[in-house]
Amino acid sequence: MDEDKQINNTSQQLGEPTEVKQAMNSDSPVPMNANEPGSEVTEQVADATSAPENTVIPTPENGVAATQTVDTAALAQMSQQIESLKAQLEERSSQYMRIAADFENYRKRTIKEKEDLEAQAKRNAITELLPVVDNFERARSQIKPQNDGEMGIHKSYQGVYKLLVDSLKRLGVSPMRPEGQPFDPNLHEAVMREPTDEYPEGTVLEELVRGYYLGDRVLRHAMVKVAAPKEDTPSSEENQSPPANG
Repeated sequence: MDEDKQINNTSQQLGEPTEVKQAMNSDSPVPMNANEPGSEVTEQVADATSAPENTVIPTPENGVAATQTVDTAALAQMSQQIESLKAQLEERSSQYMRIAADFENYRKRTIKEKEDLEAQAKRNAITELLPVVDNFERARSQIKPQNDGEMGIHKSYQGVYKLLVDSLKRLGVSPMRPEGQPFDPNLHEAVMREPTDEYPEGTVLEELVRGYYLGDRVLRHAMVKVAAPKEDTPSSEENQSPPANG
């Protein structure tokens, strides 16, 4: 006790704070100063005093709730963006399908038109050559060579005729053979009728101008002679004068 009093007196003479004397005389550990920088208590108190009045200091409870609210809002925004992107993707896919279908229809239509034009040009060219073939056939049927010179000429133009016919065959041209068949207005053109009882009515008796096919289509109709029923000649009645009255 005497030592404590002596220390107190000395401290009062030196002007040291009483808290320092108590800390030095106390056997317990030195308490942490609340105002010391770096202290956790000091930081919490400083934050509490410097925060605005409306600021909510996060606690374990409201901190978790705020995090969940932020996550829910972010997920909702991402879901909305995903739905918007899906709608755009479906729209683009639909546009692509329509464009692809239109292009395919255009391609098919263009190919069909090209084929039709080629077929039409082919028919026109071959039709112009058919009269030449007709003249060769008439010459072969009518001209009868009398000597070796005429026979040589006959063979020469018949060779040209054969070459022309072979070329037409390679192009798909084939002649009609209507003799003995029933008359078909889709294939034949009747230019003559011959009464006969040897063939049924409407039978093609003779092909006057040959018809041709180009593939499975008619290139030129055949001009034919058709059988007609044979009419019986009506018997003439004898005109008898009435007997004279006596």
